[in-house]
Amino acid sequence: MVIGDLLEAVALGVVEGLTEFIPVSSTGHLLLLGHFIGFESNGKTFEVLVQLGSILAIMLVYFHRLFAMARDIRTDPAVQRFALGVLVAFLPAVVVGALAHGFIKNVLFDPWIVCLSLITGGLVLIMVDNVKLSPRLHDATQFPLRTCLIIGLCQCVAMIPGVSRSGATIVGAMLNGADKRAATEFSFFLAMPTMAAAFAYDLLKNYKNLDANDGLLITVGFIAAFLSGLLVVRSLLVFVARHGLGVFAWWRIIVGTAGLAGLMVFG
Repeated sequence: MVIGDLLEAVALGVVEGLTEFIPVSSTGHLLLLGHFIGFESNGKTFEVLVQLGSILAIMLVYFHRLFAMARDIRTDPAVQRFALGVLVAFLPAVVVGALAHGFIKNVLFDPWIVCLSLITGGLVLIMVDNVKLSPRLHDATQFPLRTCLIIGLCQCVAMIPGVSRSGATIVGAMLNGADKRAATEFSFFLAMPTMAAAFAYDLLKNYKNLDANDGLLITVGFIAAFLSGLLVVRSLLVFVARHGLGVFAWWRIIVGTAGLAGLMVFG
């Protein structure tokens, strides 16, 4: 273990926290950055397990609402219905993730795929941001179950690195009648069980291959992701509601294009 490894873990953790909840693909950014700085983790576990920091960041920001929901879920039909909606949106990713875990990690975790997905997703965001939609859903806790299921199916597409979990769910929600703020907030809530499940499943699959150095790097990355994730979660709802998705779309296209150029030149 050298200082350089720890600094790389910090950098990757910061990138994870800054990109997890915005529609630019945190996994795609981690894979690209890791590729070009020469960072390697056993079984690509770092890229998944470091997400724990982002999970805790969003849970901290939403602590009071989560606590109130947990307290009222036995007696409040509205809370029960919202919990069911999140569950409906979450289940498709459970099925697809469990069935395709090996294919995703061994085949799709590829920098070329990441770059192409970043560019394609950026073009989709530009199209969606410029379509004149007529939102009818303004409260993330009141989405119809059909809308929740569609959002969940969209989330499955984001298992391709570079697509972006938040981008897929936000776009899916907007195209089904949600305004930008409600779509983003539902994406936040859906992120909690989805990322927690991905963390637990990947840890279960790979914990025997991890050593003390891996644990230290993951812990350092987790702390960096937690702190940077707090900054994003606290400001993203307001930003998206005011400015839309255009800036994220162009960022994706720039990063994806730069990544392709880097791969062609440096390999």
